[in-house]
Amino acid sequence: MLTTLALVVLELLHERPMHPYEIQQMIRDRYIDHVVKVRAGSLYHTVDRLHRSELIEPIETARAGRRPERTVYAITETGRDEFGAGLRELVREPRQEYPAFAAGLEMLHTIDGDEAAEMLARRCVRLEAEIAAYAEVLAGVMRRGVPRAGLIEVEYAQAMRQAELTWIRGLIDDIQSGALPWDAEKPEETR
Repeated sequence: MLTTLALVVLELLHERPMHPYEIQQMIRDRYIDHVVKVRAGSLYHTVDRLHRSELIEPIETARAGRRPERTVYAITETGRDEFGAGLRELVREPRQEYPAFAAGLEMLHTIDGDEAAEMLARRCVRLEAEIAAYAEVLAGVMRRGVPRAGLIEVEYAQAMRQAELTWIRGLIDDIQSGALPWDAEKPEETR
């Protein structure tokens, strides 16, 4: 099973051959790093793994001026096949994901309801700011002529933020109104 980052690398190399630094720039330019976690060094490790698996191959190594030597990679036929299979599975099959916020919600019952509601309200403010910022980014990218099909992951992220914001507002209302009884659980030794 290919990682999400491996699929992104294969997707970009599906367009044309390039070196890892160029891949990294495209990930940033297209805001892919907002939907796929890319840590320092993980891209180069992924490229190395794809090369060892013969899903990509080096086609040239060049040096421009005083810059470091760069290897340009191209996707192989096997890489194209694996990319297609991995993409289809990723879209078709729901997977259990473990978002940090859900973990925080699991533990939220241990604090006072007023404090929980306040923390959730602060999250709402941040979500509202993110929604507004991404709306600006989306509008700007669309003005540059990027087709909507190239932006559906940003639309999805916006929809998820909006759904989370709506749900949290309802949760705050339920906590504050008493519709959700809230009695912070204390560890046994403090009861």
